[in-house]
Amino acid sequence: MKLGPDHTPFEALGGEDKVKALVEDFYDAMSEHEPALARLHPCDEQGRVDRGSRDRFALFLIGWLGGPQHYIEQHGHPRLRMRHGRVPVDIAMRDAWMRAMVRALDKQKVEGELRRFLEDKLADVANFLRNQPG
Repeated sequence: MKLGPDHTPFEALGGEDKVKALVEDFYDAMSEHEPALARLHPCDEQGRVDRGSRDRFALFLIGWLGGPQHYIEQHGHPRLRMRHGRVPVDIAMRDAWMRAMVRALDKQKVEGELRRFLEDKLADVANFLRNQPG
């Protein structure tokens, strides 16, 4: 698999439906295994992260991976640090986020070069959003 302008991670994953499935698995893993992280999001009465959060992250991830830029069209520039500024993100929260994402990648059977690429890039973003020591 060669990623580049003609073959984006979005395409390598399989397009919008696959990215949306990854997001659903991510938030399901978060809700089930990382309740402290899930509670930083609006949740339903069962403690599951709500539809709005899931839909916004799916739009963001689709664009971030090289797909259609619907997030920017609807919400403007992501401004990740600004949008997450009210949320205390320390090493524990960063690691919880990555554990939920790894579970989602496992469930979607993302492997090989694409898996390594995604884990590296997602870890970079998770670390970038840290705004608390420790």
